[in-house]
Amino acid sequence: MKLAGVAADTINSSHPRDINVAAWKRTAAGKTRLLYLAPERLMTERMLDALSRLPVNLIAIDEAHCVSRWGPSFRPEYEALTKLRSLFPGTPIVALTATADETTRDDIATKLFGGAGRRFVSGFDRPNISLCVEMRTDARRQLLNVVKAHEGESGIVYCLSRAKTEKMARFLNENGVRALPYHAGMDAEARARNQKSFMMEDGGVVIVATIAFGMGIDKPDVRFVCHTDMPGNVEAYYQEIGRAGRDGEPAVAHMIYGLDDLRMRRLFIEQDDGDTDHKRREHKRLDALISYCESPECRRHALLAYFGETQATNGGCGNCDICLDPPEMIDGTEAARKLLSSAVRTGQVFGQAHLIDIVRGADTEKIRAGRHNELPTYGTGADLAKDAWRSIVRQLVAAGFMRIDVAGHGGLNLTAKGQSLLNNMQDFSYRKDVIRQPGGQKKARRARKAVPDDLGPDQSALLDRLKDKRTALARERNVPAYMIFSDRSLADMASQRPLDETAFADIHGVGAAKLKDFAASFLDVIAEEPT
Repeated sequence: MKLAGVAADTINSSHPRDINVAAWKRTAAGKTRLLYLAPERLMTERMLDALSRLPVNLIAIDEAHCVSRWGPSFRPEYEALTKLRSLFPGTPIVALTATADETTRDDIATKLFGGAGRRFVSGFDRPNISLCVEMRTDARRQLLNVVKAHEGESGIVYCLSRAKTEKMARFLNENGVRALPYHAGMDAEARARNQKSFMMEDGGVVIVATIAFGMGIDKPDVRFVCHTDMPGNVEAYYQEIGRAGRDGEPAVAHMIYGLDDLRMRRLFIEQDDGDTDHKRREHKRLDALISYCESPECRRHALLAYFGETQATNGGCGNCDICLDPPEMIDGTEAARKLLSSAVRTGQVFGQAHLIDIVRGADTEKIRAGRHNELPTYGTGADLAKDAWRSIVRQLVAAGFMRIDVAGHGGLNLTAKGQSLLNNMQDFSYRKDVIRQPGGQKKARRARKAVPDDLGPDQSALLDRLKDKRTALARERNVPAYMIFSDRSLADMASQRPLDETAFADIHGVGAAKLKDFAASFLDVIAEEPT
């Protein structure tokens, strides 16, 4: 904001005390127009008392979906923000979020505005992001395929646990990728150093992180986001993939998941300390994400429909794996009944692996001990490979024919819908999984131009020199290069070749502050003859 000419300050724990004190003195003196605070600092008695003595003209709450109670993993201080309406009764409040379904929007309105307040909902579509979901077969190879397809570009890899974050970062480094871990268990200095490297460097850095990374990250040239595990719900997924392609250039959102993700996510919800209604809502949100993952139709349509937005076109989006490579649907009714029958005949206490062994006729000690080789379904599914059966089981769970007993040991049991299928009252079709070959995700990615189409050789050479100048200025000011000027602004300079401040003011992204601070530096580059 300071680069844009706004008198802005922030008071936060990453700054030394004297820096924070100076920022507060400017605020108290009326010199600061915009003050950034984390909820944890804002909602202290001391800060609220100090602010109450100042003419606060607006309170803006960013990431407002956190106000909605999603469990203890979210910061409880966001819940405390509900007191602001009574503490500052004459001050307008605005709540902003890019990720809130209708239920969450209702919750925000109730908690912050007593059910009142005006709502403004803009479009959720990010058409430049290509969407892809892939079943897990070899997670490391699959991840490496995604990352290698974006060699030399910035990306974010999300992992479910801290341990997996460290392992995946190490694996990528061993395979020639500059990958940095980021999670809450790291030393604060190391975590900050890794985030700074990712933010400051133009490309080629991959951050491997838990969900501790991301809120407030606004790096425009992130070319891919890859989830190695299923997120908790559609909102979390949408927010995390939304960190890709903020410059409007093509980007990829890739998810790798399997049946174990469904079990773990159900378990997390049940272990949460929320009440019954909270858990019910979370299970429904997870159901929606599972439906998105297993959708046989356009993923973008499914994603937007969740947020209440429909696309005008009858066809697909043309930029997701389903549209680019439509899946083959297979009648799995008889196969499903064999597996469901096996589950019922064995007491509905066994998991995927054992049930598949039964229908495929495996000779294991566990099968012999339970005399499951004597079941009428034993060996009746030997014609299908294990991977095909895993796909069938996963999609039976996703479609609500079976449920995972998360309170037990992951056993599979039938729902009423599954019982109906077993009793010949319903049919079942499943989507044949596609095993993607190395580099296969490139098909779902529109090629990114190194330079805009309309730049000639001389203009492209000028663009390179302008980027060098931007990098130098960014280092001087200790800010990411994109904060000086975006790639689009530099391309506009290379195309228009302004020779004075009046012409420079017409360049995309040039305001009064940047005209004053940077015009001379870039005009010098434009005016100089290339060597």
